Amino acid sequence: MAIASRVSKRALSTFAAAKLPEAVAAAGEAVAAAEPLPPATPAPCERAGSRVLGFEDTGRLFAGEPTSALVRTLAALQALSVGPLVDAATAALRSPAVAGSALGRAAAKATAYRHFCAGETAEQAAAVVRRLWRGGMGGILDYGIEDAEDGHACDRNAAGFIAAVDVAASLPPGSASVCIKITALCPIALLEKTSDLLRWQKQHPSFNLPWKAHSFPILSDSSPLYLTASEPPALTAEEERELELAHERLLAVCARCAEHGIPLLVDAEYATVQPAIDYFTLVGALAFNGEACAADGERPIVHGTIQAYLRDARDRLEAMVAAAERERVRLGLKVVRGAYLTRETRLAASLGVPSPIHGSIQDTHDCYNGCAAFLLDRVRRGSASVMLATHNIESGQLAAAQALELGIPKGDRNLQFAQLMGMADGLSLSLRNAGFQVSKYLPYGPVEQIIPYLIRRAEENRGLLSASSFDRKLLRTELARRVKAVVVGRE
Repeated sequence: MAIASRVSKRALSTFAAAKLPEAVAAAGEAVAAAEPLPPATPAPCERAGSRVLGFEDTGRLFAGEPTSALVRTLAALQALSVGPLVDAATAALRSPAVAGSALGRAAAKATAYRHFCAGETAEQAAAVVRRLWRGGMGGILDYGIEDAEDGHACDRNAAGFIAAVDVAASLPPGSASVCIKITALCPIALLEKTSDLLRWQKQHPSFNLPWKAHSFPILSDSSPLYLTASEPPALTAEEERELELAHERLLAVCARCAEHGIPLLVDAEYATVQPAIDYFTLVGALAFNGEACAADGERPIVHGTIQAYLRDARDRLEAMVAAAERERVRLGLKVVRGAYLTRETRLAASLGVPSPIHGSIQDTHDCYNGCAAFLLDRVRRGSASVMLATHNIESGQLAAAQALELGIPKGDRNLQFAQLMGMADGLSLSLRNAGFQVSKYLPYGPVEQIIPYLIRRAEENRGLLSASSFDRKLLRTELARRVKAVVVGRE
């Protein structure tokens, strides 16, 4: 597999010198002056059967959380549970006239943005990481940019990601990782064309792709190969050059992460570009998660993402793990359910083809839990590293119990849990209290840049039976307990 193990200094200097927003570019120096802060020691958790996590004692669960923060969180989640309100808000955010106006940005910033995002600059996001670290959790810095249209935008985005790595490196060791999107490093049109070519090659193995740098499995027979119904045109010489530049951008970010020992999480996105995203992710993994990493048991640098709501998730996961074990590459993976359900459903309907997403929510739950169990066994064997990103209480309980049954130490850095900022705080705190390593995903950037992310979060929390219903119940219970304690204290 002809793939460079390190990126050139020229590429690093090129992207590091790209022009960034002033607030982002200045953040690294400010954060570097911060004093390292030790993580809080989690309280012990008694195990009752398979129920490793405890939610009944909300006083202990939310200890240290200000009442004002709990009230603000409950208000935000309650508003997001009102379907018509969310529909109106997302429609407004999708309108360029509203989202592009000063009033529209101000409204978004005062509501959903404040709840789900860590600020406009890396410095503000770093302050959130330090606060989380004091409370016994880490942070995942996500410079919230996606869907670049051209190479100049990709260069600026690469510089933004490298700046995020530098900020993470200035924080207390082990407190921060960095998340990126490949759609910010390679033009969308090129990713779509590359994905078409990869799908076609899966259907016709003799089809030659001269630019392809590795033969790791990307697709399976159960993948939505029907999205490419006819032979796509080959990449032009100019497109091949742009693809090589995208490789260089990614490897530059990976190299900076390797230099500082910062884990890099590559987000999954939507089906039309996902094969190319997985291809790029494996380019980084092959360069930076090689035999040395596998031999010493260190947490790998580059982590890909498996979306369990996809029908082909388990097949692709098993093929990827088998190939990594054969090649002695230490695989790092983040497991999520998936956040593009509306987009995938609309696309499939418009094309008159089956949706790539499981037919029921229970199938998605079963797939997620199965993928998690499969990877936990690989963590036990020492051949993989996993971040279980879930807001589902049952999945969190099940994975925590399985980790203990497999004898995986709670301090093993190759097992991490994660939840999004503003969501599933009860699960995050319970996992922390049980002694597991937990991080919150922290998007940051200008409001207009974060709008696609906010729309996905609003849709995810829409309705009374949404993902946030359990958190709302916990918050109401704890606030009622605190009010009662105040009243009783006055009697």
